[in-house]
Amino acid sequence: MKCLLLLPLVLLGTVSALYLENDASHLGSRETQADLSQDLEGSGEQEGELALNYGVLESEEEDAVASSYQDAFEDEGAMESDPAALDKDLQCPKEEDTIQLPGGPGCKTCRLLLVQTPTTFWEAQSVCRKCYRGNLVSIHNSCSNYRIQVSVSRINKAQVWIGGFLKGRFCWKKFHWTDGSAWNFVYWASGQPRNGCGHCVALNTRGGRWRRARCKTRLPFVCAF
Repeated sequence: MKCLLLLPLVLLGTVSALYLENDASHLGSRETQADLSQDLEGSGEQEGELALNYGVLESEEEDAVASSYQDAFEDEGAMESDPAALDKDLQCPKEEDTIQLPGGPGCKTCRLLLVQTPTTFWEAQSVCRKCYRGNLVSIHNSCSNYRIQVSVSRINKAQVWIGGFLKGRFCWKKFHWTDGSAWNFVYWASGQPRNGCGHCVALNTRGGRWRRARCKTRLPFVCAF
């Protein structure tokens, strides 16, 4: 009789235990889903921030590349300008804006003229050609470079144009002189020309070292004729 009374109680306890275990399992599943949902939301926010930052960096890199291409494009455009168009409105410098420089030892009859009026590279070349029947000066040895540097150091300008310019595209770019003479001497400043910007060559009035510069920069210049 006692066994018969205990049997329902045992069955009731077993069913209750199974119900509690099943409920706990569902509760754990709901908590796990909630945690996963929060993790996914957090992950989505982080991915969004990373994507935004990457987009900003990508945009900045594109702007920098575009700026460098724009500089190169402007220099190339200046180099390919029509000489006739440059000569059309060209006015020869006034005598008071020029300084006669001594010729080099290798060419005592050569005349050098410093034009103090700041001008773009190709406009300066046009002035040398049209007004003096010459070209921007080419330099072929250290002695000539020193004499020019000493002569132009008297003006209150950091740089002057000389006749060097970069021509060609990609791996075929080479420096040339506007008078067509051989490119057989260089006196670059530290890091130049590799780290320089621009397709034209300027001489520093302090020290005489050369630097690349954008051709549209306005500088005094030296003509040789």
